[in-house]
Amino acid sequence: MEFRLLGSVAVVTESGDVPLGPVKRATLLAVLLLRPNTPVSVDRLTEALWEQEPPLHFKTVVQGHVSRLRALLAAHGAREYGIELATHGAAYELQLPESLVDAHRFEELVGLARVQRQPADTVRMLREALACWQGPALTGTVRSGPLEAAAAGLEDLRLSAVEALAEAYGQLGEHGRAAAVLRTEAVAHPLRESLAAALMLALGRSGRQSDALNWYHRTRRLLSDELGVDPGEALTDAYATLLRAAEPVEPAEAAEPVTAPAPPPAETPVPELLPRPPRGFTGRRAELAALDAAVGGGDAPVCLVTGPAGVGKTAFALHWAYRRRAGFPDGRLFADLRGFSDTPAPDAGTVLREFLLALGVPAQRVPETAAARGALFRSLTEGRRLLVVLDNARSSEQVRPLLPGGDHCATLVTSRDRLGGLVASDAARPVPLGHLPAADSAALLASVLGEDRIAAEPEAAERLAGLCDGLPLALRVTAARLAGRPQWTLAAMGHELADEQGRLALLNVEDTGVSAALRLTVQQLPEPAARMFRALGLHTGSDLDRFTASALAGTTPAQASADLDRLAAAHLLTESVPGRWTPHDLVRLYARHLAPQADPEGLRRLLDHYLYTGLAADAAAEPGSQPCYALPADAHRPAATPEFEDRAAALAWYEAERAALEGAVAAAAALGLHDRAWRLALVQWPLMLWRITDGWTPLLEAGLASAELVGDLDAQSRTRALLGWILHEEGRDTEALVHLEQAPVLAAAAGDTISEAIAYVNLGAVLNGVGEMGRAGELMSRAVALADRTGHPATQVLTLGHLARHCLTTGRYAAALAHTARAAELVSPHAAVGRAELQIVRGEALAGLGRVTEAADQFRSATRAAAAAGFTEGSERAAELLSRLAAGR
Repeated sequence: MEFRLLGSVAVVTESGDVPLGPVKRATLLAVLLLRPNTPVSVDRLTEALWEQEPPLHFKTVVQGHVSRLRALLAAHGAREYGIELATHGAAYELQLPESLVDAHRFEELVGLARVQRQPADTVRMLREALACWQGPALTGTVRSGPLEAAAAGLEDLRLSAVEALAEAYGQLGEHGRAAAVLRTEAVAHPLRESLAAALMLALGRSGRQSDALNWYHRTRRLLSDELGVDPGEALTDAYATLLRAAEPVEPAEAAEPVTAPAPPPAETPVPELLPRPPRGFTGRRAELAALDAAVGGGDAPVCLVTGPAGVGKTAFALHWAYRRRAGFPDGRLFADLRGFSDTPAPDAGTVLREFLLALGVPAQRVPETAAARGALFRSLTEGRRLLVVLDNARSSEQVRPLLPGGDHCATLVTSRDRLGGLVASDAARPVPLGHLPAADSAALLASVLGEDRIAAEPEAAERLAGLCDGLPLALRVTAARLAGRPQWTLAAMGHELADEQGRLALLNVEDTGVSAALRLTVQQLPEPAARMFRALGLHTGSDLDRFTASALAGTTPAQASADLDRLAAAHLLTESVPGRWTPHDLVRLYARHLAPQADPEGLRRLLDHYLYTGLAADAAAEPGSQPCYALPADAHRPAATPEFEDRAAALAWYEAERAALEGAVAAAAALGLHDRAWRLALVQWPLMLWRITDGWTPLLEAGLASAELVGDLDAQSRTRALLGWILHEEGRDTEALVHLEQAPVLAAAAGDTISEAIAYVNLGAVLNGVGEMGRAGELMSRAVALADRTGHPATQVLTLGHLARHCLTTGRYAAALAHTARAAELVSPHAAVGRAELQIVRGEALAGLGRVTEAADQFRSATRAAAAAGFTEGSERAAELLSRLAAGR
């Protein structure tokens, strides 16, 4: 889905334009698109929708158009694109990725064109930008003052882009094409002097002097007749240029040449602005080799060293620069751009002045403007073999004016941000720095503390490296603390750092430390990304997806994705696997430190997100099963939840979120939200049954405690039934039976027949396992009767399957076969695992009756079905039974 403003206002999908209805609805959409992701008041909308006095019930009319527009967007899948029409009191906001709006794409391309160094690239980008236009802007909207002003503004941007395109053609020597581009626009806008002046010059340079002069006189007359004014400076300068070009110039009357910047002195100094080399630099062999390759990989290379705060980017760049000094005999320039600093960043003009002085330009000859200084800098560096190190850059815009000219210079930029714009516009070659491996971390500690101290406690040194997250800054701070305390052991320092509450404080020395470095990184983030980072401190797990992030920050998943990408660009997160983001340990601790500044409702939204998503995952993992809980009455519905295509996708979600869900149970209990805590403990039941001996008991015991605190009998029954079954599988039958005996009684008291049936099944299965066959059979038969009373197919299948297994253990093969046949009629076609289990039991029953061929067919079918469902245990069991059957056992 895309939106068009540059032409007829439209919503465009893969199927074509979406009919918007009345003109006022298109106008309302246009006003919202002109201010995307910004609340637009009803008053502003009213001013745009009605040229004169609005009707009496104008607010109702606006609400009606908003409602219909919202429905239209929803009907065409707007949510999938991250689009939402939100209400904020007496204002509306169209939330969307701005790249979906043609006007935004146009302005972005024009901006990129401005910073291109090659005219051919400028032409390409401007042509692409102008191709966004399909007619006059905002066509099909009300002709009101605000819309006409907006359309005029967009048209002015378009004409400026046309003029820039013509100028770029001129730089390429294609003056005829420049004239062709300009003529159409000059005819349509005859009073725009800048267009006429550019067209005159293009015509003159393409050999059409007479046409150029005629265009001047035509424009002069129009200005006089229409506006009563004389030609302005642009037009008169162009006219004078044409006249000079037409007249032969006598030597004595030649115009005074433009004074060029004075060349540097004959004995040009070799600048050396690099700070002192870093001490104790260790490791980074692979990264140094990558930087060697990047610098040697082409003309005028721009290399981009990126990484998180404290990873040692400046030390790395300086170490490399000193190692490669011989490769840059004409000098080394250095500037700290202070992109992530408490002190203001220097402007480009200030940095260029320092560079020019270092290159030997006398102070009195340094140009006044930053643009002129940049031009002189590029001129002086043309043909030189010079290294420019731009440290601590915040943005691509900060770097571009400082790039040298010529093909023999190299530029080395360091930044905490990825600076993707510099990669796109200047082919910058990224050299990312990660956290140090254990061996290099130990070597860094040794460079401060000495080899002997590290060799005396190698395991403690390795632990320190892990606690410092392999971050050179943290390692140096730790080494500084140890250096000042020779009586301390590395193990003692490791014990101190192991306390997460105080770790960040210990990793600060005076004005240097991890917290300070991270604070400066977060300080430079756009507010939405900074808000997301603070919200991450509330998270109960170690990694998260866009839906979880959306819940934490109270935004849409699309906005959450953008914010997470921004945090990843700032090296505060890594996308550990596609779609899941992870902070390093020290970053996570810093986010927790900022959590009190986050939205206090964020944690509650997170818990409710897990409640909603858990139900969706349960439904996908066990189709047709009874939901393991009803949602609390005050649960907050999340903006969106992930969709699970099948059982495998649901189980993968459980696996990924297991730690976070366990943390959510603890967080909910700590807040007194026990109605959430017991539900979140139960919600992973499909994964528990899949990996039943995987240590679930503490989680369920915590859930049971919360269920008892809120006095929910059904919750207690469900939790005890599952906990008892898991204890049984762990071989703890005595403890299991304590819970399982209570579970059906609690369910009956709560009036939940399905829970009662499941509780009896679990109790009967455990009694069956401990040899109490008679009572087990009675309870399972009661469970079947209860399930039949509910008419709930999944519960009927479950109870019949367990009763069939009980019949197998007592040698009642015909009864077992009958129970599986009935269950097979009830099982859902989507319950692949359940069908495979029934086939296995049916095969065993047939084998017991001596119907070997039919039994073998069942085992083969079960093997295939279980394997297709990812039910490895079932496929292996079916294959083993088939093998035994073939062997006559």
